[in-house]
Amino acid sequence: MTDEDWRGDRIGSAHRGENPTVLRRLDSGFAVIGDRQFLPGYSVLLTDDPAVTRLSDLPRARRAVYLEDMERLAEAVERACAGLDPAFRRVNIEILGNTDPYLHAHIWPRYDWEPADRVRLPVWLYEEQYRRAEQHALGPHHDALRAAIGVELDRLGEA
Repeated sequence: MTDEDWRGDRIGSAHRGENPTVLRRLDSGFAVIGDRQFLPGYSVLLTDDPAVTRLSDLPRARRAVYLEDMERLAEAVERACAGLDPAFRRVNIEILGNTDPYLHAHIWPRYDWEPADRVRLPVWLYEEQYRRAEQHALGPHHDALRAAIGVELDRLGEA
């Protein structure tokens, strides 16, 4: 399977065990680390059903499970990033769905080292060429970060 194959079907490839960004399978979907790490620790909670396009598509009980998983991933990213970078500030959580048509939640770590004109603004105001720069591509140098988020997801799942 090529990068384009799994990127074209992120949820299906996660179900098949072919999506290399999957950190953990959660109750409502998949915790994945972002393809681009311009803010180290950026992660996404993917629904496990690509037909679900918005939070309100889920029955209320399943919606609550999704939101609990989203909070679990956000806290795991927060703990992992705070442990690895003393400049960690907080996480931002967004459910947008403007590009990818399935339900997914973005977990954005924010840092004190971000440029002063960006740190207090939404992540999407970073220039696209910066966000998509090859230097930020997910790679082996992110293995410790991936592992730390995974450990925190496991700890929070046991609690």
